Parts: sequence; C-alpha cells; structure tokens
Amino acid sequence: MKHNPGIGATQELSLRVSVATLVRVIFKHPVNDEWMLALERRATLLQGENGYFVAIKAQPFGGALRLLNTNALEERIGDFHFDSEQSRSEQDFRVFIRPSAWETILQFCLQHFRQIDDPVLEYEPTRELSEEFADTLQIDLRPDQYSCKPVGMIVENTPSPTENVYTRGSLTARLYRIFEARILDPSLALAMLTNSASETNQHVERRAFADFRNGGPGWYNAVLTLPLKLISARYSAISPRARNQPISFQNHQLDETVAAVLENITVPKYQKL
Repeated sequence: MKHNPGIGATQELSLRVSVATLVRVIFKHPVNDEWMLALERRATLLQGENGYFVAIKAQPFGGALRLLNTNALEERIGDFHFDSEQSRSEQDFRVFIRPSAWETILQFCLQHFRQIDDPVLEYEPTRELSEEFADTLQIDLRPDQYSCKPVGMIVENTPSPTENVYTRGSLTARLYRIFEARILDPSLALAMLTNSASETNQHVERRAFADFRNGGPGWYNAVLTLPLKLISARYSAISPRARNQPISFQNHQLDETVAAVLENITVPKYQKL
C-alpha cells in the first residue's frame, strides 16, 4: 500500500476522498436567550496573479476523521494513498483511491459508524472540537461544557475540486457525519460572542499576514456567531441551487457546508443518508 503521496502513486488512484465531520455548534445568547450558531472563521493567505491576498470563509466546526487502521481499508479497496504527508502523519481520512472503489468506501464507513469506540474509524468530533476551540479561543474545552450527538450524514457523490492547501484543485468526493453540539457553559458562550465581535475580518486578515511573515503558512482562525433564526431564514429565502455555492451574509463569506448543518435546509449537491 502506498501511503507516501506522490512517490510511486499510480495514475489509477485519481479520486480524492474526504471523510469528515461537520458540527452544528449552537448556544443560547446569555443576554436574550436567542439561539446562536457558532462557525469557524478561517483566514488563509493565497497567492494570486497580483500578489498575495487573504481569503476568509466561515464554515462549521469539525474536520477530517482519523483512519485508525489503514490495513482494514486496504483489505476492502486494495491500494490507496493519503493525499499529503500531513494527512498521513495525522491519520486523516483524506485519501486517493480508484474511482471504482468509491461505493465500497461508503459502505466501509457506514459499517464502522455503527460501532461506538470503533478501532478502525474515529467515531465522533471530540478531538477536532477540542483542537479548534483551543486554536480559535485559546480555551481547553471540557466535556461538561457541551453536549454532542450525531444528527445525520450527507454525501457528495459528484466530485468537485478541493480548496485544501495541500491538494488544491483535486477532484474530491466527500462523506460528512453531522453532529449537533450544544454549549452548556454561559461563560463559553460569552467567549465566543466576544471573539466574534472583536476579531473583525480586517483584524483576521492582518493576523494571517503576520503569521506568514513569522514563518507560518499564513493562517489565522477566529469564531463567527450568527443568530440561528436569521441565518436559517436567509438560506430558506434563496433557491436550493444557490445553496450549492458559498453565499455572503452580513459581510461574511459562508461556505456551502453551513447550509448543510442547518435543520430543514436542503443542499442539492449533498445526498442525505
């Protein structure tokens, strides 16, 4: 099995597959009890024709699930390789496969999702949530601060180009497991509201440039909080086809996966399982 990307990889391994979680993080506003949606606002430094620029997009919390046993996958689909050295080292389920193996991968994931504490495939987003809250808020997330439950699964069967910095443009099929995380700690809810208000897009952009100047990749993450009722109404007001693409809301760019985690909102390119 070729886990080392780019070295001895066959041209047959042409389809990139991403298996990940999306988390609908919600909380009640400490002042008015209004339900709020919390998103991760990501700033990424990119190079264009006219020099460097920062792209800022808000998306649900979550990320790649870990493939804990690569041999189990190899037994089902044969040869594959991780999409990058980063994915290989972190065991992220982001791999290149033969396109004919896509349906087998889906069944493989569904089988292991049915098992709690499965030794082959990471089951829930606890690790990703902890890492992302530490990154965006510098807070060590505790189990007593939130509740979390699975609420569905969606699949993107028609491959589309990825924006992942390591394999930008690679045609990718995606499977998402969707969770709802309710924040129970009012102090954590307040921290998210404060971060969202203080970390303007201009500030986030400057931080991404500063990260690059200091030798980093040019990344910076913050929180964006939005009234859940308003954002749901915004998506309800646009055509289903328009939900297939990022939209602008209150001067923020929202990834199409935001619509995918909302209740009673359909996104045509995602099939519910």
